[in-house]
Amino acid sequence: MIVWLLLLSPLVAGLVSWATPVRRVTVLLAALSPLLILIVGVDLALRTHSSVVRAPGLVRVDALGALMVVLIGTVGLIAGLRCADVLDRSTERNGRVYAGLVQIFLAAMLGAVTTANLGVVWLMIEMTTIATSFLVAHQRNARALEASWKYVVLCSLGIAVALLGLVVIYFASAHAVPGAAPTLDVEKLILLGHHLNAPVLRVGVALALAGFATKVGLAPFHSWLPDAHSQAPAPVSGLMSGVLLSVALYALVRVKSVADAALGPLFARDLLVTLALGSLLVAAVMILATRDLKRLLAYSSIEHLGLATLALAAGSTLALAAAFFHILGHGLVKSSVFLSAGEVSDAEGTTRLENITGLLQRQPALGLRLGVGLLALVGLPPFSLFLSEVLMTRAEFAAGLVVPAVLQVLLVVGIGVATLSAVWPMFFGEGERISSSATRHIGVPGSALVVSVLLGVVGSPVGSFVEHAARAVGR
Repeated sequence: MIVWLLLLSPLVAGLVSWATPVRRVTVLLAALSPLLILIVGVDLALRTHSSVVRAPGLVRVDALGALMVVLIGTVGLIAGLRCADVLDRSTERNGRVYAGLVQIFLAAMLGAVTTANLGVVWLMIEMTTIATSFLVAHQRNARALEASWKYVVLCSLGIAVALLGLVVIYFASAHAVPGAAPTLDVEKLILLGHHLNAPVLRVGVALALAGFATKVGLAPFHSWLPDAHSQAPAPVSGLMSGVLLSVALYALVRVKSVADAALGPLFARDLLVTLALGSLLVAAVMILATRDLKRLLAYSSIEHLGLATLALAAGSTLALAAAFFHILGHGLVKSSVFLSAGEVSDAEGTTRLENITGLLQRQPALGLRLGVGLLALVGLPPFSLFLSEVLMTRAEFAAGLVVPAVLQVLLVVGIGVATLSAVWPMFFGEGERISSSATRHIGVPGSALVVSVLLGVVGSPVGSFVEHAARAVGR
């Protein structure tokens, strides 16, 4: 019952937000809906420590699914608390559409992580594309519409490839055991294991991984991501970067667990290592060339999801736990930094790095918060991303991925240096102090950074949850 409450509550909140002309109700629902998701997610995380939570139909929540629900609720709450800012800059009708679509977006992501059926996962991820395409185009200018169109075309193409892969996997299951019903249920596919036709399954897994990798934003399927993240409203950019990419990574985890059971760990590992290292290389090159703050943050997302994908390729319990810990930290930090970048855009009228100087002097609260967020993003201690990157690298060495791990370290250091070099001039210099709402807004993104520090310093309580999530993969 609690899982159905979880799934239906954002849909109801979305319909009410869409229909009501009362702005106060819309703003209240924008915060209450993800808060409820977060509370239920914590309850599910406690329940799934020892068992799997099931509901009638295709609903199934294990420790990994519960962890993803917590992430959706957390980042959704950060974005929801800033809903009023978007409504202030929108017409009444566009504001109601925005609030309704965000709730549908949350519901679709919840649907993807509370099932073990790959077909339902695919459907829910496709629903996120539909909802977010309109959110990316919310500003209704030429660049936003172009970014939205590019997002729809490329992600739909990728999701279509994933669908083809799932059809092939379904076909393989139909001919695995005489008389057995075909299925896309992950548990049943894992049980079928080596009974599945290996050549056919290789084709299906390769297509599914490539298709879902498009939604994760992994190279070479990443080109939609910088445009979409740079043009969407700041809270939506935070949601897309902080949690949508991780939900797509959840799909990769589920497909890999099937591949490992039927084909052994090496087939999916090789594909994922290639995608991960390619993503890190693209991020490093493009961050060197990028001179726009929001696009730089988008390429940073490609980097961090590439890191998590490489840990996923390693496949050990430590590697998976570190990867899940990493996406939690990334969700907190990236949502905070995108909100700060949105404030910079509002105050300065631009996100071009060469047009912004003296931010610490002119807007000290905003400049300090954005600067701290960027330091967290490049993986400096004591933030949680530093700890998770160290743990992922250690696990990759232990799993025998020595060369990829060394390349990862070199690329991450290079990306960090390039990022700080690009943004350094933005914070220093002289200029007239600008009055803004940065101080009033410091609580929302600032709290996310504080939690990131706490996770980096005292990570043990969350460590238990991510370890259970890692052990749930493959079961």
